Amino acid sequence: MAWLFEDRRRWAAFSALLLLAGAAWTWAARVPPEAGALALTPSPRAGFPAPDFALDSLGGGQVRLSEQRGSVVLVNIWASWCGPCRAEMPAIQRLYAAESGRGLQILAVNSTVQDSADAARAFAEELGLSFPILIDGDGAVTTAYRVQALPSTFVIDRAGVVRRVLYGGPLSEATLRAELEPLLQEAP
Repeated sequence: MAWLFEDRRRWAAFSALLLLAGAAWTWAARVPPEAGALALTPSPRAGFPAPDFALDSLGGGQVRLSEQRGSVVLVNIWASWCGPCRAEMPAIQRLYAAESGRGLQILAVNSTVQDSADAARAFAEELGLSFPILIDGDGAVTTAYRVQALPSTFVIDRAGVVRRVLYGGPLSEATLRAELEPLLQEAP
């Protein structure tokens, strides 16, 4: 190998070959352009726009999050088999009944990929839920919102920005009211 470094021409050729190999490796190991688009997905963190979604409702029709702009939205992702989900739903229902006139919307997203639409319907009927029950059959919303635990609750302001993320539960009515009241007081 010492012979390589004794002659300048050999050294230059070796350096050029090394640079070409590095450039080829860099090009081959690049991130595909379609994967770079994933970085543009809004984050479901406080201070970031809420990822939009459109889901079918158990009541019929489709509900789109972006159509709720101007309202304070509580997106609650749950499953019928989840004990904490069952425990917090009556508090969410009471809050909805009391505050829907002030611009509160509840979007209860059933993580149907981990549940079933029939179980979600039975759950909603048993608890007398009057807000939209949405079916996330393919798990797209659960994935987009990077759900780490059930229930997961996202408090979204009137402009569509996530203000608070609450993983786990059950959440009490007092906790929910404390999170929502300042947003409900803001002008639409």
